Amino acid sequence: MKHLLYILTFTLIYFQALSQHQEESGVNLRNFYKNKMHFGFALAYNKTDFRIHTVKNSAFPDTVIGDVTYGVKSIYTKSDPGFALGIISDFRLHQYLRIRVTPNISFASRSLDYTLQNAKRDSTKEYKKSVESTFIILPVELKLQSKRLDNFGAYIIVGGGYTLDLASKKKSQATGGANQLDDAVQLKRDDYYYSGGAGVDFYLKYFKLALELKILQGTKNLIQP
Repeated sequence: MKHLLYILTFTLIYFQALSQHQEESGVNLRNFYKNKMHFGFALAYNKTDFRIHTVKNSAFPDTVIGDVTYGVKSIYTKSDPGFALGIISDFRLHQYLRIRVTPNISFASRSLDYTLQNAKRDSTKEYKKSVESTFIILPVELKLQSKRLDNFGAYIIVGGGYTLDLASKKKSQATGGANQLDDAVQLKRDDYYYSGGAGVDFYLKYFKLALELKILQGTKNLIQP
C-alpha cells in the first residue's frame, strides 16, 4: 500500500511539472474544467473479497456429508470478478480540487473455501461456497488533479461512502438443510468504507475519457452473529 502511494504521488508531480511546457496547439476541450460542474457515467470491473479474522475457541457448525459428520479445519477466501455501472457528478471547489459523487450499482461475488475434517482426523473434504452480492454504493470523494499536459492529465482521489447489499436478506435466511455451512454465512446489509486511488484523463475531441484504479476498504464486521 505504501509503494502504491509513492507511485501515485510521483505520477501527479510528474504531470504537474511537464504541464509547465504545455503547448496550446491541438488542445481538446480547453475550457472543460472551467465549468462549475459536469456529469458523466462510469463502467467498472471489480474484484471483491472478504477479510477473515478467526476467533480463538470458536464453535464452528458441523456439516454432514453422507453419514459422516465433519468439522471446519480451515477457511480461506477467494475474490471473484464482477462489474459496476454508475453516474458521475463532478463539482468544482478550486482550480485543481473537485468534489465527486458517483452513485453506482455493483455486482460482486466472492468465494469461501472450507477444509473439513472428521472427528477421527482420518478424512478431509473440500467445500466451496459462493457468496454473491448486489451493492448500491454511495460515495463522496475529493479529486486533486494536475495541470494538463496537452490532452492528458493525472489525478488522485480520496473519500468514503456507504454500501447497501440488496442480496443480504436472502443470505441471512437459514436453509435448514444438512449442510450447516450454508447457514454459517449470514451477512449484514449495511457497511461504511473509505477509498483511495488515482487515474489519468484523456481529453478527446468531444468528450473526456478517464482510466482509474481505486481501492475500497469496508469498516464493519459484516457477519451476522
